[in-house]
Amino acid sequence: MITRIIEACASVLFGNRQFRKSLRDKTLGDTPLASVDLELTSLDPVTTQITSIGYVSGSAGKITLSSSGYHVINTSADLGQSPVIHGLTLDILQQGEGLADAINSLLPLLKTHVLIFHNARLDLMALDSAFKRCGLPQMEVLYIDTLQLALYQLNKQHQVLPSNSATLTVCRQRLGLPAFPEHNALDDALATLQLFYAQLNELGITLEDSIESLFHTNAVGRFSLGLSSS
Repeated sequence: MITRIIEACASVLFGNRQFRKSLRDKTLGDTPLASVDLELTSLDPVTTQITSIGYVSGSAGKITLSSSGYHVINTSADLGQSPVIHGLTLDILQQGEGLADAINSLLPLLKTHVLIFHNARLDLMALDSAFKRCGLPQMEVLYIDTLQLALYQLNKQHQVLPSNSATLTVCRQRLGLPAFPEHNALDDALATLQLFYAQLNELGITLEDSIESLFHTNAVGRFSLGLSSS
């Protein structure tokens, strides 16, 4: 399994370079997006481990529900208080799939999509650790962080940000989006992609604009996952 994933990852790395080049001439409406959410054992980016992965793709302002995926990860990590938040108890996790199998399901998205996260740093660092535990070679992903988009807007309105003003739930409420079930990776991924489309409207950015129209918000970035060859 690991050998097959490494081969797939090498193919993704080559394809990702071509993908980055192709974005130069694409509008946001033409850019394939994939919203990804992880449920974790803790909020410590160094020690946290993944308990579940959810994802869903979209383009042209629409969400493709048939593209969605949800994976519960069989982990022996210390869960701490995390089951209280996401409801994934040890009994449930023991029935989950291996980390390598779940990561393998993500590779096609990494090759062909700009990733959407809410709090990208935490999830990307957890993904990086997972890639390294699976022995996967380094690859670069492109992402947009809806948390950073929210902070960009809030910083224009407040000198001091209110407490918890940029959680996924509060950000959606602020833009008039409906309530959703929280702390399920797939539900959160769907909620994040809906939020992103609403944030574009709030910023006055249309689907005819390019991804460069978001650069001034500092919400667009690149992140390297996996083991460095050096």
